[in-house]
Parts: sequence; C-alpha cells; structure tokens
Amino acid sequence: MLFHRLRRAIHAKLDAWAQARGIERPQAVVLNTPPPHVSADVSLPYPMQAAKALKRKPLDVAGELAAELNGLRLSGPELPLVESAQAAPPGFVNLRLSEEALAWNLGMIGSDQRYGFDPDAPKRSVNLEFVSANPTGPVHVASARAATLGDSLARILARRGHIVKTEYYVNDVGRQVDLLGRSVKARWDEAHGRPCVFPEDGYHGEYIKDIAAEAPPGAEKWTPEEFSKFAVERMLSAHKRDLEELFQARFDRWFRESELHGAKALDKTLDKLRRLGRAYEKDGAVWLGSSETEAGDDKDRVLVRGDGRPTYFLADIAYHEDKLSRGFSELIDIWGADHHGYVPRMKAAIEALGHPPGSFHTIIHQLVHLCRGKEAVKMSKRAGEFVTLRDLVEEAGLDATRFFFALRSANSHMNFDIELAKKESQENPVYYVQYVHARIRSIFREAEKSALSPKPGAATEPTARALALKLAWFPEALKTCERELSPHPLASYLMELAGLFHPFYEQCRVVDTAAAETSSARLFLCKGVVIVIKDGLSLLGVSAPEKM
Repeated sequence: MLFHRLRRAIHAKLDAWAQARGIERPQAVVLNTPPPHVSADVSLPYPMQAAKALKRKPLDVAGELAAELNGLRLSGPELPLVESAQAAPPGFVNLRLSEEALAWNLGMIGSDQRYGFDPDAPKRSVNLEFVSANPTGPVHVASARAATLGDSLARILARRGHIVKTEYYVNDVGRQVDLLGRSVKARWDEAHGRPCVFPEDGYHGEYIKDIAAEAPPGAEKWTPEEFSKFAVERMLSAHKRDLEELFQARFDRWFRESELHGAKALDKTLDKLRRLGRAYEKDGAVWLGSSETEAGDDKDRVLVRGDGRPTYFLADIAYHEDKLSRGFSELIDIWGADHHGYVPRMKAAIEALGHPPGSFHTIIHQLVHLCRGKEAVKMSKRAGEFVTLRDLVEEAGLDATRFFFALRSANSHMNFDIELAKKESQENPVYYVQYVHARIRSIFREAEKSALSPKPGAATEPTARALALKLAWFPEALKTCERELSPHPLASYLMELAGLFHPFYEQCRVVDTAAAETSSARLFLCKGVVIVIKDGLSLLGVSAPEKM
C-alpha cells in the first residue's frame, strides 16, 4: 500500500534529520489531505512540531525538510515516491506523488486481498459489545443505529489486522424480565377467559399478545417465572432473527446475565473489590469507592442494597470483569444516549478492579428521528410505542438503512428520511455509491465485447489521476475509522470516491478500440475503483449490485 510505504520512507528521513539536530525523533508520521485550493497530494505538518524544539520559524524548517523529501525514492521495489516537495505557510511540507507510485498502488489493489491491512499498527485484542437491548420488546430503530456502528466497526478493525470478538449482553434476570413474564401471563389469561390483572408497569403492544398466543398446551399451570423464561426465549429468538438474519450484524457470543449468577461472578467480583480496598460498608449497604478514582465519578455507588440484593451496577461490573478475564486487552461498549451518565461510574469500576484506564472505551450514539420528507414518523405498525428495526428495513431497505446510519458520527443526532432512502436516484447517498459500482460493471461487460481488458498503463488525465490518488487514501480512511471508533469516515470516503468517478467517466472514454492501450489503462483504473467500492461497502454491511 502506497501510504504505508510512503510513511515508512518519510519516517526514516525525519528520524535521521531529527537525530542529527539533537531533537526528539518523531514517534509517528502524520499525513494529511491538503485543502482543495492547494495543489498537492499530501500535507506533512511535522515542521511545526520540529520548529518548537529547534526554536526556529516553522516555514524555514519546512523549507529544509522539503529539500530532504524532494525526489524521495523507495528501494525494494525501486520506486520514485515523491515527485516534488514544497514548503507552505505556516509550516507544512506539501508533497506531490509520482505517477509511478500511483500506478504501483493500483496494482496492489488488484493483487492484495487485504488492502487496508496495516502491518505496522500495534495489534489489539478487542471485545466489542453493542445493541444489548433488553429482551422485553422488539429491536427498535435506536438499536439499528448501534448495530450498524458495532458491526461495521468490527469489520473495519478486523481488516486493519486486529482480533475482534463481538458480543451481545442479554439481561435475562431482574425486574424487567419479571414484568415481561407477568405481562404475557396476563394476556394469556385474558385470551383464555381467565381472571387477570395486568401489571401496572407491564409491557403493552401487540407483540405481548403474540407471545402469549404461542404458549403451548399446559401453560395454565405455569408460574409467572415460567412465563418469563418462555417470553425471554421468544424475544431473544426474534432479536437474533432481526439482527443476524435480517440486518446481517454478526455476534460471536450472546452472553446471558444468568451465566454470571450461575457462576457466582457477582460474589467473586465483590470479593475482589473488597480485597483491593475499593468496596466498603455503610448504612447496611456495600458501596464502591468510585469517587476516589481518577475516572471522575461524582459520588460513590451502591453495589449491594441494605436488603442484600445486588444492584444492576454490580452485575455490569462482574460482566466487564468476566470479559477482561477472557484475555481481551480492550473493551468497547456502544451505548444509547440515555447511558451517558453511566460512563464515569463504569470507568471508575474498571479502574477499581486494577485494569488500565485505556482498557475500556464507550461509544455513545445519539437519537434517531425518522421522517418521510418533512413529515415526522412517530408510530410503528405493530409495537405501539416505537418503530422497530424490522419495520425500517422492510420499508427503506437494508442497504440504505445501514449506509445512512454509517454516514453520521455516533455523537451527532440524526434525521433519517425514509423517502430519500427509497429513492432510486443520485440524491440517495447509497444509490450514488452503488450506481458507480454497477456502472463500472457494465463498462467491463462492454469491454469484453470489444476484446479489451484491464492492463497497467499511463492514465495521466487530471480526472484519472484524482481517482488513482483517492484510491491510495482508502487504507488511511480505515485508519481514521479506527482512531475515531466510527465507520462514518469510510462512508464519506466512498461518497467522495464516487463523486470523482463521474467527471472521469464524462471526460475520458473508457472503452475505445481505436486507442486500445489507453483504454486498457483506464479499465485498469476502473478495476481499482470497483474493487475498493465493493470492499468498502462490504465493510459497512452494504451490497454492491452488478446492475441497477
């Protein structure tokens, strides 16, 4: 990959340059995309960092480093990397890459099945938990956003070379599960003409009646606990169908809270906190000294109530301790906006257990507002209280749903326009990208009729060069996704790549038997575009149609 080789070559130059001047050697090389008005391919901000250490003007340092990097070459293979390097205010080095380097990278796209893998990145062992909706109702739209974030991020991290295991935490014990069972029992009694009292805080909606209707003969003898168990299994099966079969989100493990209780994990975790001096007793309860940690929790938290019942917080701590005990070096949790205040206390708990602060990360995704054009969507077809994931996918389509959610960072509120998602026009972002893939496939079919095939060659027109350069940035887009723990840089990248293809296609005739050599080179460039679009869409869980 071009930028991987470029970064290594630049780092070797900067390292020697800094060592010769007695300043701290650079730990990493940052390569930025220059602003549109700058005629350059890559921008290097390092001179401003070096200027502080040398107590010199950044622009002067940039001029010196530009001379060092001008004409930079790579050995093994022998390859010119930098065609020109120029200093720019206030202290950047702007680089123009060689045509040979861009052509070499195009060849890498076709031959490397792991284009985007970073051999130099420190390898991470990550447990990525997402959705984890209570099995007390259908999976709703907010969970669909979490599913997109989690599943896409897992795919991207794996492509980058990390070990990633995905997990769904099932809260199958506690008050909410008890209410679910009593709600189903009341609906079963109602349907069979038996006296019933619906629980005051019970679950409403047609799905409760559906579960009750599925109860087998003999259910009249069931206890509320048996109704709870039956209802949880039915809801969990529905969650798996919606998330894994319908939404194509993959989970390596569905971890049940009851597993923790069966293994006495809460007791073991509490014992560990006591041994470490992090848990104490007050007013008949057991508390975590979370306000004394560096995580910033504002007060201590109850772990065991005065009547001896453990809190949900203790179960969550035990669950995270279990994940870390399985050998993961990092935990990433994706939570809804209503969990924002829960972050400091969980960070405090991880610290209290003796784990490094960097071993736990949270991604908080904001609310989703559905609309059809300017009309807000408030009610679902079945659930009564919310729009379900299945409702949305069946109306808007899987590809549009996943791509729309991937387009926005988790920390931004989102308006999801169902009418736009259904449009088969270039107004629709996912259609805009998929159309380019389908268009190139049709070009290949036309080329075959003319006995033309993709071959490396000179495709030096400005629009062709812009495409080749954008393809070289693909691994960097994945790197940004990893750094920001979000798939949205990849979705934005694919939109930009598709946008660059249109002027190329308009200005450069691709299938041209009268200029076979040029045509083959342009087909080779198109081959790189179609591979990267298909690959990028796949990392987002979106299909790449052959025809549209």
